[in-house]
Amino acid sequence: MTIAAQPFAFELDLAHAALVIIDMQRDFVEPGGFGETLGNDVSLLQAIVPACQAVLHAWRRAGGLVVHTREAHRPDLSDCPPAKRLRGQPSLRIGDEGPMGRILIAGEPGNQIIDALAPRPGEIVLDKPGKGAFYATPLHNLLQQAGVVQLVFMGVTTEVCVQTSMREANDRGYDALLLEDCTESYFPQFKRATLEMVRAQGAIVGWTASSAALLTALPPR
Repeated sequence: MTIAAQPFAFELDLAHAALVIIDMQRDFVEPGGFGETLGNDVSLLQAIVPACQAVLHAWRRAGGLVVHTREAHRPDLSDCPPAKRLRGQPSLRIGDEGPMGRILIAGEPGNQIIDALAPRPGEIVLDKPGKGAFYATPLHNLLQQAGVVQLVFMGVTTEVCVQTSMREANDRGYDALLLEDCTESYFPQFKRATLEMVRAQGAIVGWTASSAALLTALPPR
């Protein structure tokens, strides 16, 4: 399938591709969560949910592999180094009690993926202690076992966990496509800059495209 993309068309082989949904967690996306308590406008992130949902449904219908990630730490914080935990707002840090339970702790209510994009049985769900989806997770091995060589990304936030995961993917030899209207940042200028960086110099990190371009190309099933 040929996807209309930037900087040039992306040739998608669904049998060897996976949809990777980065950190669409309640604490980042929903009102009252960790993201909002830090002063961010979560409506920016909520706005991409319908497009993400449309892509996820179409990808499932086409029989594609789906991967969900959550930024999550162990309850004892043994996988959260001080360099990560002690940055940001001093009044509310990773592991502290927040509006939806302990912040970024596996199993807490706020750490769950939003209902609109909830995983189904058989889909891969990974808790990642870092920004990137490959760091300290079995993602690379799982993708290799499934014969995956292409990744389609969506999720939040564009400039942090999404971009980090794409760069990790590039270093491991995957071709990556980022869906522009299925990713967002609390800072719109950061999203714009990331899209430009990803596709610069002949797709140095990967490609970008609209969700409509992907949906047009995916076969019905």
